[in-house]
Amino acid sequence: MDAQSRGRAENIDPADQWVLNPDTGEYELRLSHSAPQSTVPSPRGARRRGAQAPVPSTAPEREAPPPRRRRTAPEEPPPPRRGRRRPAKKKPKGKKVLLWTGGTMAFVVLAVGTAGYLYLEHLNDNIKSVADDGASTGGFQKDRAINILLIGTDKRTGAGNEGYGDTGSAGHADTTILLHVARDRSNATALSIPRDLIVDIPDCPTTQEDGSTKVIPGSTGVRFNTSLGQSGRTPSCTMRTVTELTGVTPDNFMVADFNAVKTLTTAVEGVEVCLAKAIDDPDSHLNLPAGKHTIEGEDALAFVRTRHSVGFGGDLSRIEIQQQFLSALMRKLKSNDTLTSPSKMVKLAEAATEALTVDSQLDSIGKLKDLGLELGKLDTKNLTFATVPVKDNPAEQVKATVVLQEEPAQQVFDMIRNDVSFTEVKKKESEKEKKEKAAVAARLEGEKSEPSEIRVRVMNGGASGGSAQRELAYLQTEAGVTKSENAGNADAEIARTTLEYSPDQADQARALAEILGLSGAAMKPGESVTNAQGLPTMTLTLGKDFKGAGVKLDAASAKAPEEVQKSTADKVECAK
Repeated sequence: MDAQSRGRAENIDPADQWVLNPDTGEYELRLSHSAPQSTVPSPRGARRRGAQAPVPSTAPEREAPPPRRRRTAPEEPPPPRRGRRRPAKKKPKGKKVLLWTGGTMAFVVLAVGTAGYLYLEHLNDNIKSVADDGASTGGFQKDRAINILLIGTDKRTGAGNEGYGDTGSAGHADTTILLHVARDRSNATALSIPRDLIVDIPDCPTTQEDGSTKVIPGSTGVRFNTSLGQSGRTPSCTMRTVTELTGVTPDNFMVADFNAVKTLTTAVEGVEVCLAKAIDDPDSHLNLPAGKHTIEGEDALAFVRTRHSVGFGGDLSRIEIQQQFLSALMRKLKSNDTLTSPSKMVKLAEAATEALTVDSQLDSIGKLKDLGLELGKLDTKNLTFATVPVKDNPAEQVKATVVLQEEPAQQVFDMIRNDVSFTEVKKKESEKEKKEKAAVAARLEGEKSEPSEIRVRVMNGGASGGSAQRELAYLQTEAGVTKSENAGNADAEIARTTLEYSPDQADQARALAEILGLSGAAMKPGESVTNAQGLPTMTLTLGKDFKGAGVKLDAASAKAPEEVQKSTADKVECAK
């Protein structure tokens, strides 16, 4: 997408009227009686589609912006002006929220009166959206885990993108990150998907310019980055490809081109990065000595595009340097230097809304603000950057593409599906939570029956087809659980495997949990069922976390596999 002027008047700086209220400790928009109303951006509804917005006579003549489809007004009206109150209790630095991407606009809800409303309208007008074509979940929800697909395209068309690569290129999904935010917001994982990974792209129903739908045929065994831009594929097709690959359906997507890196870093007045060695890359135009540097604009873009001078010189090395850059950007957004500067926040709001294209479920400033507030609950030390485990394509003589390392890759996908953190998250527990945790752990303590005394039926509740029979064969022939039977499919799919039992079967349940590697949380005290012989029987329901017959369940999913290269956003790492 192109970051172009949107018909705004010259020399307008909305931040000039944001002032700190000493009573509340927050910034508010205040208009003096003499303040010229022209300093407020014109409302979107005041101009016609494709027409040039009115500007002061002193402003240079501008070309009309391209037409965009109309969107609804912001979901939330600005709150009324607040009166005096007691000074807000100052929060520790560590508690400051992380306002990221769309969330940088959250501050505008402090606006008062007509001026604040018009500015919200103005930001709404900046936002460009593309249909999700039914490929998403319908949008993120505050009470659930969030999965956002972040796509960086190498599209060369548009103002500011000239001179990079092939002029006129339709673009590819060259940088793709699946951002998973835990349901309790205690942790998040940013999983990079290599552009040269061989995948299957499914058929993609795609909305055309005239409103009709065209199904773009899928492809088998092709590069992941061809899921966007090629054959008319849109970001919704990249979303479907990610779902096909990982089993995770994204809630929303955001797309950025080269301009996004330049404008966002300029808005925060640069981010600090570190180089372990000097880099002089004629392809990306990055020329920096070793050490720490604050970069913005063209230098920032060169930094994220370089690859020949870092690591092994391939795309996987570039992924690492991009992850380092995003970590630095997040630390800058979280810093007091940014959060306490109204002018920077305004510039960031302008840059983010102009630089990003979002899906049709995320096309208003109100929705972006809500997403930003959810992301703002994260602590950077619990935000893990990781890359899908891959290996060189064995079918190639000259190595140009990669394929999945199947077992560790599926383990990573399972962790995201099951909302398992890649980092150890320490939480302050209440007395009630401590007691509940102790009660769960106690389910594993006590006497255990002999395997031959365990009576259990096995059901498939989301595992791959035939899993119940394979697990049954393992239990009977290798684990000695001879009194076991296949009970078919469960009524509904579940994410985690469970074992339900009655209180008088607790010794059997503990023995089976030890065999299977079940945690206390997977054990569900309740009622037993009666089998065909009229005998009480426990119920083992295999969930989506089931890895295979005889594989310890919790042992396989408790932590990220060793093959995964990962880092956390709070640490400064130097590119090598």
